[in-house]
Amino acid sequence: MATTTEAPAVKTVATRESYGKALAEIGALRTDVIVLDADLSGSTKTNVFAKQFPERFFNMGVAEANMIGTASGLAHTGLTVFASSFAMFAVGKAFEQVRQEVALPNVSVKICASHAGVTTGEDGASHQMLEDLAIMRVLPNMTVIVPADGNEAEQAVRAAAETSGPFYVRLSRMKTPLFLPSDYRFEIGKAAKLRDGNDITLIGTGVTAYQCVLAGEQLAAQGTSARVLNMATIKPLDVEAVVAAARETGGIVTVEEHQRAGGLGSAVCEVVAESHPCNVTRLGMQDRFGESGPGDQLLEHFGLTAPAIVAAANTLLEKNR
Repeated sequence: MATTTEAPAVKTVATRESYGKALAEIGALRTDVIVLDADLSGSTKTNVFAKQFPERFFNMGVAEANMIGTASGLAHTGLTVFASSFAMFAVGKAFEQVRQEVALPNVSVKICASHAGVTTGEDGASHQMLEDLAIMRVLPNMTVIVPADGNEAEQAVRAAAETSGPFYVRLSRMKTPLFLPSDYRFEIGKAAKLRDGNDITLIGTGVTAYQCVLAGEQLAAQGTSARVLNMATIKPLDVEAVVAAARETGGIVTVEEHQRAGGLGSAVCEVVAESHPCNVTRLGMQDRFGESGPGDQLLEHFGLTAPAIVAAANTLLEKNR
């Protein structure tokens, strides 16, 4: 009798879960690490740290502005402070404090916000923060990171803890595949080339990086050589990688679960316009808010999955011809 062997299932994990795990591991090694949360520790996963180190965890209640101000005060004493809430609240409700008390004095507060992008899912438009990258990357001194999977999230959190200054780390609610290779190493400010190619470049960030990998495979099956970059650091952007993509492939498609204005696509376009002009297609939210529904279905609905990326790439390639 013939038998078939199914491909092993790809393990999935939400980057917020990896954040909680990494935070607890860092806390075990460093007594100078303090964690604050705005009454959402079960959702942001800072509760893992809280259970192990209750004397270094503070629930600030539903008072995000106060949380950021307190984090700044603690950081001014030389401590490394992680502050967490949903992205809508950590950025949207506390922007004045983030600007005035974290970015301006350039203190080591690491704002790690979960529930960002449309993959926040059923919580709907009010909670699907789609403007945070634009807001945070414009702040001087702020490093902005969007991990692509759980393994990268752990590495990014450790890098934030080890690096002086303010950080904004954008984390997902939805579980996504652990797809980066086992020898993958995250580096602040450096894009990772996940696939080489000469015809076109796909640049993803966060959960869309995996969709870019799938799109690259589908394009290869069509005879198109697509370069795929994981741009985990939005600021400082890897200018060298973007310029190389523009020069060597002649066209770029960016993909993000964020407004097309102000995020990854805009950052890439700024580099291209100043250094090596080429055609760029930006896939993202087109000046609208999200909707309630399962995260994976919302990605498909808003054209942020592999088939839509392939279609955009083919259109751009035709335009280049």
